[in-house]
Amino acid sequence: MTIYVPGKVTLRQTWQPMDPDAAAYITAVETADGQALEEKVKIAIDNFVLGCKADGIWSAIKASCILAGARTLAGALVPLVGTAPTNYNFVSGDYNRETGLQGNGSNKYLDSNRNNNTDPQNSKHVAIYASTLGGGNIFNSGPGSTAGRVGLAHDGFVSCNNDTGLFTQETAPVVAFSGLSRGNSSNYIYRTNSSNATVLVNSGAPNNGNILFYARPGTPPGSYSSSRLAFYSIGENLDLTRLDARVTDLINAIGVAIP
Repeated sequence: MTIYVPGKVTLRQTWQPMDPDAAAYITAVETADGQALEEKVKIAIDNFVLGCKADGIWSAIKASCILAGARTLAGALVPLVGTAPTNYNFVSGDYNRETGLQGNGSNKYLDSNRNNNTDPQNSKHVAIYASTLGGGNIFNSGPGSTAGRVGLAHDGFVSCNNDTGLFTQETAPVVAFSGLSRGNSSNYIYRTNSSNATVLVNSGAPNNGNILFYARPGTPPGSYSSSRLAFYSIGENLDLTRLDARVTDLINAIGVAIP
C-alpha cells in the first residue's frame, strides 16, 4: 500500500491500482490502444497523479494529455483530465512512446478544445514538456495582435493569462518543462530551465478562443511548431515548480519503463 502526505509520495515498484483517477485514465488508454500498458508505465502514471494530489496541484489541472507512454497515437490523445483534443493531421509516425508527438512546422496541430476564457482571468496556467523544440508557437489562444491571449513561442516570446498587451519578451523555452501561471492581476510566473521568473504585466479580459498546441489560431492557423511535446496541461493557477518536478519524473519514468 502507498502512504502519502502532502508533498511526499512513497513510490512503488509493483503495479497496484491506487488512485481512481489514474486507474480510469489507464483503462481508457488501454482500451484505445487495444492492449495493456507495461506495469512500470502504469506505475509512473499512478505515481504522477498521486504526487500531484499530495502537492495540492491536481485540482488546478482542468485539461491535460500525457503525449507519451501509450502504445498508439489514439491512446496518447486520451485526456488525463478534461476534454480530448482534436487532432489535425498528426499520424502514427509522428508519435514516439518515449518522447512524445512531433509537429512538422507546416500543418499539424492539436486543438485542446478548452477556451482561454474558461478559467478565471487571474487564475490560469498552461504548461508543456518538450523533448525537442522548433520554431513557431508551442501554444496560443488567439491570432496575432489579439490581447488577452495565453501563448508561448520558441523564439523567446511569452504571454500568459489575458495580458492587456501582446507578447512579452522573455527567455526562450528549453527542452524539458516550461510553463506559465498567473495568480494575480499584476504579474505571472514563467518557468523554464528549472527556474522561475516573474513577468510584470497586468491582466485583462481573456480572449475568446480555444488554446491550440503546435500552432497559433487563425483562419487558417499559422506559426506552426516543429517541437515534440510529451505532456501538456491547462487550468487554474498552480505551483509550477511542483508541477515541473512531477512531470519530469513522469516522463523520465516512462522512458525507463519502455523496452
